[in-house]
Amino acid sequence: MSAPRIASLVPSATEIVAALGQAEHIVARSHECDWPAEVARVPACTRARIDASRPSRAIHEEVGRLLAAALSLYDLDTDILRAARPSHIVTQDQCDVCAVGLAEVRAAAVEFLEAPVEIVSLAPMRLGDVWDDIARVGTALGVDAAPVVAGRRARADAIASRAAQLPPKRVLTVEWSDPPMSAGNWVPELVAMAGGIDTLGPSGENAPVVDIAAVAAADPDAIVLMPCGYDLPRTIADGRALMADPAWAGLRAARAGAVYATDGNSFFNRPGPRLVESLEILAEIVHPAHFDFGHEGTGWTRLGA
Repeated sequence: MSAPRIASLVPSATEIVAALGQAEHIVARSHECDWPAEVARVPACTRARIDASRPSRAIHEEVGRLLAAALSLYDLDTDILRAARPSHIVTQDQCDVCAVGLAEVRAAAVEFLEAPVEIVSLAPMRLGDVWDDIARVGTALGVDAAPVVAGRRARADAIASRAAQLPPKRVLTVEWSDPPMSAGNWVPELVAMAGGIDTLGPSGENAPVVDIAAVAAADPDAIVLMPCGYDLPRTIADGRALMADPAWAGLRAARAGAVYATDGNSFFNRPGPRLVESLEILAEIVHPAHFDFGHEGTGWTRLGA
């Protein structure tokens, strides 16, 4: 059996492929795929139509405009994809905002690729779906994913067992700041495993917009910022802008200095192997006296610290 030639069109898929020991077989990637670092050598076959340096409100409005017009947020460079000659394309159809749409990928495979290609599309909504997706990618690539999945599960379960012995804290997770959205999907599960109670996030569902009245009524002990696509410095800047609003600054968590910025782009927003590291970050934030995995300063920081 010849080695696969893999085009990965979403960062979480690239991380899954790498965790399975197949990174050397990636021949094309999305422009957002940046982990592990060696994938930078691979040509990027997508690009964004939205300027991510714009303010959060402007990004949100532009995303809404494009989706309302049934337009993709990304361009697919079919010349690069064709030159890569992939045998497998790993993509997603969980979120229209996260990557090139599945229908566009399928159409491009038929029109521009000379040989048949196997398309593996991921659509995780919960943590268990992520483990299942790792197994599915392994099956498609002819790799035994069981040791990878078992190892990640064991690490996560060990944290959850320790955290279950500690008093829970009420946590608000913020996936977008303007308008404010509470993180959903797998994040509430991670919060619970870290010894927290997610106050507003809907487990297994996409992020909803929340208003300050609901946030105040939830009265979280801690606020964890993890804006989609933002690294730690961008999240710190975005968080300071959010907390400049007197209504947010007046929350008990804000007054107590319990507002935390994280690198959501590298961790929480990517449904792949590093969700275990995301859990470690939450455990350090929620129960700092009991967990220290060394992520402070790189994966998260106290806002204003």
